[in-house]
Amino acid sequence: MRKEYHTDKTDKITMQDLLSEKATVEELVAQLSTEELAEFCVGTLRADGGEVVGNASYTVPGAAGDTSSVCKESRGIKNMILADGPAGLRLQPHFKTKKDGTLLPGGEVMGDAYTPFNPNIDEKEVDNYYQYCTAIPIGWALAQSWNTELVEKAGDMVGSEMEQFHVDLWLAPALNIHRNPLCGRNFEYYSEDPYVSGKIAAAMTKGVQKHRGKGTTIKHFAVNNQEDNRYFVNAHVSERALREIYLKGFEIAVREAQPLSIMTSYNLLNGIHTANSHDLIQGMARDEWGFKGVVMTDWFTSQDMPMITGKFKPAYPISASTGCIYAGNDIQMPGCQKNVDDIVEAVKTGKEIDGYKITKADLQFNAANVIRVVARTM
Repeated sequence: MRKEYHTDKTDKITMQDLLSEKATVEELVAQLSTEELAEFCVGTLRADGGEVVGNASYTVPGAAGDTSSVCKESRGIKNMILADGPAGLRLQPHFKTKKDGTLLPGGEVMGDAYTPFNPNIDEKEVDNYYQYCTAIPIGWALAQSWNTELVEKAGDMVGSEMEQFHVDLWLAPALNIHRNPLCGRNFEYYSEDPYVSGKIAAAMTKGVQKHRGKGTTIKHFAVNNQEDNRYFVNAHVSERALREIYLKGFEIAVREAQPLSIMTSYNLLNGIHTANSHDLIQGMARDEWGFKGVVMTDWFTSQDMPMITGKFKPAYPISASTGCIYAGNDIQMPGCQKNVDDIVEAVKTGKEIDGYKITKADLQFNAANVIRVVARTM
């Protein structure tokens, strides 16, 4: 049972008060409304029907998403910019704006798809921007080097580009286990060996986080072994196999490098969505390993997205927004209004929604985790 935060301070607490140690995160969240707290726990994408995965940022074109700016003006708490990987930052290489800074359509890239710019644009009336990022070797190749010093240098390079392009969290490295040669993400993962995976991920994280305010997001936590039907596959794994194989790499990365973030996976683990697993997120990562960062969902985990899951007849429901709050999964990305509405309703009414009851204390706990990491990126 989490304890609700309270404060006797009546002056509005801001991020500057936290940075100058005039107030604590707990005192700040105690001043926030339920609606503000819920916004902190959901990303900023609100478009009906969603947006393409990996291009859902309103701030940096091509970035994967933004965290909430609900208190940016009122309390100076900025939104974090999250950019995908895995082989370096994935951003939109070229974009155009009007002279007033309004972003113009065109230039979006996703896989082999490219959206051209309007050929009738008057180039005298626009500004051109370029975000060409360095491609580093794929995860598999990095691990085959057996060279953690070299991998740390690669992370250092990524961290430098994060500074240049104003990215806060890199959605990498991924370190799931090479369990099946047909897994579509094997190129992105490091090894079939959890020790190698953990040491390489720790080295990459150390390299990135040499740069003040920049962080990695180790993923997909946990047991992401296939690409087809990732939303609804239910992996049955014994505790011993989890601890010795599937979680060991994550444990090494957390204990040795303290990444700023962890991303949960889409799948269920022993009947519970990883995004809703209190035992996995709170019990294992935070309580046992001492993880001090923020936990986020993979994209659209707690949203009904037929465009992604439509070809499968689900055997299970999607993960619950309320379940994320219960488990300590701090941010649901990229976010939709229903996520916010469900959280607010559950807290205010005390009703069980999608199988979970949550309290304002639960919501404060998650929002505080987000704000602590935002403070580290400033």
